[in-house]
Amino acid sequence: MTTLQSVPALGTHPAAGSLPSRAETRELLSKATYDLLVVGGGILGISTAWHAAQSGLRVALVDAGDFAGATSSASSKLLHGGLRYLQTGAVKLVAENHFERRAVSRQVAPHLANPLTFYLPVYKGGPHGAAKLGAGVFAYSALSAFGDGVGHLLSPAKAAQDVPELRTDGLKAVAVYGDDQMNDARMALMTVRAAVEAGATVLNHAAVTGLRFTQGRVTGADLVDRLDGSEFGVDARLVLNATGPWVDHLRRMEDPNAAPSIRLSKGAHLVLKRTSPWKAALATPIDKYRITFALPWEDMLLLGTTDEEYEGDPADVAVTEKDTAQILDEAAFSIRDQQLDRDLITYAFAGLRVLPGGPGDTSKAKRETVVTEGRGGMLSVAGGKWTTFRHIGRTVMNKLAALPGRPLADDMEPIARLPKKLPLPGIANPNAVAHRLLVDGGTPGPRMAADTARHLATHYGSLAFDIARMAYENPALAERIHPDAPEIWAQVAYARDHEWAETADDVLRRRTTLTIRGLATDEIRGRVEDVLAEKP
Repeated sequence: MTTLQSVPALGTHPAAGSLPSRAETRELLSKATYDLLVVGGGILGISTAWHAAQSGLRVALVDAGDFAGATSSASSKLLHGGLRYLQTGAVKLVAENHFERRAVSRQVAPHLANPLTFYLPVYKGGPHGAAKLGAGVFAYSALSAFGDGVGHLLSPAKAAQDVPELRTDGLKAVAVYGDDQMNDARMALMTVRAAVEAGATVLNHAAVTGLRFTQGRVTGADLVDRLDGSEFGVDARLVLNATGPWVDHLRRMEDPNAAPSIRLSKGAHLVLKRTSPWKAALATPIDKYRITFALPWEDMLLLGTTDEEYEGDPADVAVTEKDTAQILDEAAFSIRDQQLDRDLITYAFAGLRVLPGGPGDTSKAKRETVVTEGRGGMLSVAGGKWTTFRHIGRTVMNKLAALPGRPLADDMEPIARLPKKLPLPGIANPNAVAHRLLVDGGTPGPRMAADTARHLATHYGSLAFDIARMAYENPALAERIHPDAPEIWAQVAYARDHEWAETADDVLRRRTTLTIRGLATDEIRGRVEDVLAEKP
């Protein structure tokens, strides 16, 4: 077994096309006047920056932390139509969600999304009957034009073959439907890359310290680089506040008297080692409105989620003992005890859903996108869901074009003329990519381990060949980061040179799966920091 101590120095040797330095990016941001400054590097801000750059606008994107560093990497990892919306009569919404889901998983990012079969167990005494759920999943699949098969009922015995840990006591039937799954952090990073390739200038770990005003209108922002303390500013014709849970914080920089526009709902998840292979996911009704998920994800099991109002500092959101107990208790409705042993937990994370302000139970609130314009002309946008990230970006761009008295519309390519399903970088059939990596490593070099080949193919698409080439040119980069994970050291160097990774957490939490697997040891963290420090 290769230990970290035996891995030689990885060296810099960045591949062609490496990113500009942070100093170079700050200088570029400081000297230019942008059409649009997007503050917030979650998927909503990233998608808007991508569409704005495609439209021909000069776009800057900044985030106080890492791209997708908060809510956008703390989701349930699903691209889905929203089965629960059917019972509220939101048929059009479900159909629209399905359209976006299919577009992303089939034309935009088939290398980053994969189909997933869901089993919805019907237990004696449960909140829904078998006939109702059977009709529901049939209607759900019909709204997806039966692109994922026909929703139907399955016998408990057959379901237990695919999900060995399924609890069968009192199980009457299982409803079956299809949706899609992704790694949200990887999807967000590829969208950042798409925005940059379209002309956007981006910088993470850069916090807004104040807004710039010209004759009472917001015309830019002052920032500080949180990594070295450098202060700089960005001038822009329009500023878009896409800071998610912090949206009202930035609105108060524009207007200290701005009233709250949103409320927050906390969603917690647990990641566990699997005790056996799962061929399907479980979506178990808890009550009339809530479903708890058990999802095979990244060779692990993802459980969640909670849904409760959150009123604290967004930076302090964390999984509590109460959250953990609730998730395990709810999972126990349909999962055997041996799979829910606390010793199997490798990671826990929580994110904040941004919901429209107002009363009522957060679990019943619509996941709507809220767009407001402040007294200084800054646009603020919040809410929505991962599945419709492209649609949200287009919607915001249409609102920008329609703003009265703004010259942006004259410079923009109409959204209607843009490609409807422009793919993200690296688009390829992941099975074909994995096969080539298995056969010849994607280079003249040695073959690659099967799990590493599959992992690279489904997280980078055709860009996996760039990583394979780095590993071929420097054998130290071909070594596994940890023997129990598929990642190799070339991914760390690639994240440093091509994916804006600046800290160990950037790499271990969002550009690899080491953290969620519970493998981000102090030794590995230190080694990653050494690699990041080698950036020229």
